[in-house]
Amino acid sequence: MAKLGYARVSTEDQNLDLQVRALQLHGCDDIVTDKGQSGSRFERPGLNRVLRIIKPGDTLVVWRLDRLGRSLKHLIETVDRLKERGVHFASLQEAIDTSSAGGNLIFQIMGALAEFERKLIIERTNAGLAASKARGVKGGRRKMITTEKLERARDLINASGLSVAAAAKAIGVGRSTLYRELIADREPAR
Repeated sequence: MAKLGYARVSTEDQNLDLQVRALQLHGCDDIVTDKGQSGSRFERPGLNRVLRIIKPGDTLVVWRLDRLGRSLKHLIETVDRLKERGVHFASLQEAIDTSSAGGNLIFQIMGALAEFERKLIIERTNAGLAASKARGVKGGRRKMITTEKLERARDLINASGLSVAAAAKAIGVGRSTLYRELIADREPAR
């Protein structure tokens, strides 16, 4: 049963030495690194390599949880995928080791808290939308073109012979916005 280390830094200027030394002291048989790779990216060459070569019974070791993934959701998904394959996970700074009952419990509690937080965010968002609707506030993005601007653009196109792009520039909106409004204005109301 091997211990494979994974170390990552976000920019090319940062140094991996601290993480690599800590993983070596922990007894990692092999250490794979990613340099200049953001933790928010799911596709990282080093991480992909580790996930390909790790075997059931092995342990993936990181110096700190945020080295594996920036979001808790991504971190939990990755560790769950490892668990399904019979692979353990350890984080040195947080003293988490899923090969022990206590480490596994801590990780499961973190997962439950993350799920709870996601549900609270959804509830708060829905409550805010309902309150806005009750106050008569219309949701969505505000229109970029007023009726007056649309009429002015139409005059510029029909009377002055300007192109749609030139008319859009004259009224201060994007060409695609003006096209969309001109087409929508011609369609019958539903």
